[in-house]
Amino acid sequence: MSLPPVECTCITDDFVREWKNPSANPSLKPPDPVPSLRFLYELCWNMVRGELPFQKCKPILDSVEFLDKPSSEELISALADIISQMALDLTLQGEFRTRLTKLAKWLVESALVPLRLFQERCEEEFLWEAELIKIKAQELKNKEVRVNTRLLYQQTKFNLLREESEGYAKLVTLLCRGSEASTPNATAATIGIIKSLIGHFDLDPNRVFDIVLECFELQPDISIFLELIPIFPKSHASQILGFKFQYYQRMEVNSPVPFGLYKITALLVKEEFIDLDSVYSHLLPRDDEAFEHYSAFSAKRLDEANKIGKINLAATGKDLMEDEKQGDVSIDLFAALDLETDAVAERLPELENNQSLGLLSGFLSVEDWYHANILFERLSSLNPVAHLQICDGLFRLIEKTIFPAYSVVRKMHFHSLGFTPPTSGDAMDTTDSLVRRSFIDLPKELFQMLACAGPYLYRDTILLQKVCRVLRVYLLSALDLVTSDDGGLNVEFVNGESKAPRLHLKEARLRVEEALGTCLLPSLQLVPANPAVGQEIWEVMSLLPYEVRYRLYGEWEKEDERMPMILAARQTAKLDTRRILKRLAKENLKQLGRMVAKLAHANPMTVLRTIVHQIEAYRDMIAPVVDAFKYLTQLEYDILEYVVIERLAQGGREKLKDDGLNLSDWLQSLASFWGHLYDSEANRKLG
Repeated sequence: MSLPPVECTCITDDFVREWKNPSANPSLKPPDPVPSLRFLYELCWNMVRGELPFQKCKPILDSVEFLDKPSSEELISALADIISQMALDLTLQGEFRTRLTKLAKWLVESALVPLRLFQERCEEEFLWEAELIKIKAQELKNKEVRVNTRLLYQQTKFNLLREESEGYAKLVTLLCRGSEASTPNATAATIGIIKSLIGHFDLDPNRVFDIVLECFELQPDISIFLELIPIFPKSHASQILGFKFQYYQRMEVNSPVPFGLYKITALLVKEEFIDLDSVYSHLLPRDDEAFEHYSAFSAKRLDEANKIGKINLAATGKDLMEDEKQGDVSIDLFAALDLETDAVAERLPELENNQSLGLLSGFLSVEDWYHANILFERLSSLNPVAHLQICDGLFRLIEKTIFPAYSVVRKMHFHSLGFTPPTSGDAMDTTDSLVRRSFIDLPKELFQMLACAGPYLYRDTILLQKVCRVLRVYLLSALDLVTSDDGGLNVEFVNGESKAPRLHLKEARLRVEEALGTCLLPSLQLVPANPAVGQEIWEVMSLLPYEVRYRLYGEWEKEDERMPMILAARQTAKLDTRRILKRLAKENLKQLGRMVAKLAHANPMTVLRTIVHQIEAYRDMIAPVVDAFKYLTQLEYDILEYVVIERLAQGGREKLKDDGLNLSDWLQSLASFWGHLYDSEANRKLG
């Protein structure tokens, strides 16, 4: 087998013929300096092909002049590299391979190349063939694997907490004094001490990191830990936290995850030290399992809510008489809230066992809305805001977000009443000027929070009214920005763009409409008869056109059917309204009329729709109902208008009787009711 030819530029055929001759002149050399690597390669190639004897190698190297002038060590290293690369050539077989092994052995024996260079760079098979090692190639490979495993993969964890604990004791003592180190110099000194402890006592850095996190968990309000954590690798933090969460997932561990662990995890994610998804993958239960469990729970509650007010056909006559017996009528405005309280108590173990919900609560506690909103969207199928701990954290964020705007609203209210808020005398004129020219702008995060809160804002009626007041001034401010003749405010807000105020007004209306539809109106259904809350909502609604209000009313009723507690409130209000209407008469008008108003304050849409349905069927109820409606608020009158218009526009009912001349009974009753109501309101205003 022949080798492919190699173009020789340094060692020519004439040169080979001269050196091949035994009587060749030892001083013969190339006329010009040559590159060292190319010359060595051509020299080795000619010796492997048998063109030059091995003994000529040293005289040739001594006589040639190299262009790059390498040192002797570099020349020897290059020669070993060339031999090792030629040994990898699979086309080099037979006598050429034999001659290459003999060349390597001769270079070692003649002391041109040290043996260790070949042992470092050549394969085990070639070393065995060249008799450069005394152990077989396969045995050498196995030994190499064992040595590499021992050096690179075998861990020596000999200094944990139970062994040589002096270093860890000093570390814990240092970390427990973290509250004293509040200055930058003290923080830098603490970092230096921790590094010195790791080096002096040979502490495991991952274990030190774990202890730092443990101390941070117990003292989450000490800011020095946030300065200590970045000295450890970021990639290890999520794994260590994951191991902590996995510990509480064991069957033998009965204690829930401590809230401090959720809080420090949220802080690390907030500070972008770790990624949310890298920690979220360690949490249990998995989302699909939690969603399936909650779907079954929610379906059961919806079924219970739908059964409210249903007639039991299997009931005996005595039971029916008990239900219909005459006497005082009582209403329970807290019935739906009691059902919700029981449901929250039933779901309490879910908050303890679901680590995703715990992490969401941690984000709310550190006021990280960006990541909290991500989890709200990811866990929306679990209705996380139903849990009191998560709900309270969300309310704190809403309160903090609206605080600057609400402060301005308070100043404007004081100014409109003629009072002066507590300020210094010198700044009084400036404050009044600022109040008159105040511009309210709300961040989009507030509306995201309100959408997440949904109907659960009923739990804090004070915050609910604050939100209504802020939204009202926010929308008024956007309207004033468009209609104002003073361009200074426009330029300040829109940076000179003339269309920006109108775009801002459009955006403000959309945001307010969304807040009303997703949060404020649904929350009203769960507030037990508080007309002040309804009035605050009406202050916002009155700024919107009637078509927008009516659209919100229509969407409001559809949203009720998806949440068990709202459906229960609606069913309970409908049942109580029918019971009161059965007993409504002139004799008990004052007492029962107020009960109707209380029900309407809490659930206006359902109560007023039920009353209108009854009036269409029973014309005799018009007079007492009109007298009872004197207790309604402006919001309830607006909803009543929507209900009446909706009934008039509803298809499937004939407006004329079969003779084609007279109006249907339902239309006559509805028209008579509306006329009596208008006449009563007109007389009341004139009186």
